[in-house]
Amino acid sequence: MLPQLETATLVIFDFPARKPGGEEQARALRALAEDIAAEPDLIWKIWTADKAAGRSGGIYLFRNRAAAEAYHAKHAARLTAAGVTGIEAVYRSYNAELTAITRGPVSET
Repeated sequence: MLPQLETATLVIFDFPARKPGGEEQARALRALAEDIAAEPDLIWKIWTADKAAGRSGGIYLFRNRAAAEAYHAKHAARLTAAGVTGIEAVYRSYNAELTAITRGPVSET
């Protein structure tokens, strides 16, 4: 039997946005970005926002589902501790061949 290959996994977070907080919030978000960048098995993250709907979030690509699930638990706990409720997260795989044709910015390196 062949070993099962790990499949890169997207996790998509969406939650109510905080109101803009100036320089202090900007510093805190930069520190958060640096912490996220050091997350094991994270390949990349795209930060998302919908100002009209008052929502924020991100699209993350992890090397495997286990890493995505571990980060989901960590980030949901961090958001909850900060008073954020209504956190939504979904997992998805993607079709690399078709994504390359449509110039999707997905790279697993």
